[in-house]
Order: sequence, then structure tokens, then C-alpha cells
Amino acid sequence: MANRESKVGRGKPRPTHYDLEVWQDAMRLASDVYRASRKFPAEERFALGREIWRSAISVPSNVAEGAARGSKTEFVRFLHIARGSLLELDSQLWLAFDLKFIGDRKPLQRRIEALLAKLNALITAERRRASLRAATIRD
Repeated sequence: MANRESKVGRGKPRPTHYDLEVWQDAMRLASDVYRASRKFPAEERFALGREIWRSAISVPSNVAEGAARGSKTEFVRFLHIARGSLLELDSQLWLAFDLKFIGDRKPLQRRIEALLAKLNALITAERRRASLRAATIRD
């Protein structure tokens, strides 16, 4: 993915969502989910398939939107939304597997679990930074 910087808040350059590993992983996952869902029966591409597409693209989209916000609080809020979309995608892929629309769910499942762990770690790290910053301001 591209390495870009943007001017965000107080004119200081800050890494954009392009630099975030969770965004990069989410984009790859979304592409793979789109490819896997092409094999769905025609009538399901516009039912379950469409819901899967929405969930899949929602994950990197929310990471990007949160990164573009000016505050860490907003960033964490959008990371929570991304996590919710990821778990929604997980549920939808289980259903697609149960209905035999996809053959092997394990590769996508492993990627979802890995991305979930990274999102959780990023949420925890951002919360910790915010707490340290708040403690420093009080002192």
C-alpha cells in the first residue's frame, strides 16, 4: 500500500490510514471476500452476498474514517465500529459456509481472527495513550 502523509490538526504531518497495518489487512480481506462471494448462486449475490460485501468494505472504511478524524477518541470510536463490522462479516461467512456457498471458510476465518486481534490491540494501545496523555495534562 502507498505510504502517504496528511496534514491533520495543528499542521503536523501524521501517518494516514494507508500506513496502518489494520487498514492494509482489512483491504486485502475485503478483496478476498469479494472474490469468494463471486461463486455464490446468482440469486444470493444480491441477498447474502450484498450484506457480506457491505460488512467487508465497512471494516477498512471505518478505520480510514477514524484515522482522518482529529481526535484519538474519535479514532477509537471508529475502530470499535470496524470491529463490529468484522464480526458481522464473520457471522455472514459462517452462514455462507453452512449454506455451502463457500467451500473452505478456514483461510478467511484465520484472517478475520488475526485482524480482530490487531484491531483489539490497536484499540487498547490508543486508549492507553489517551490515558497517559490525560494523566500528563493533570500533573
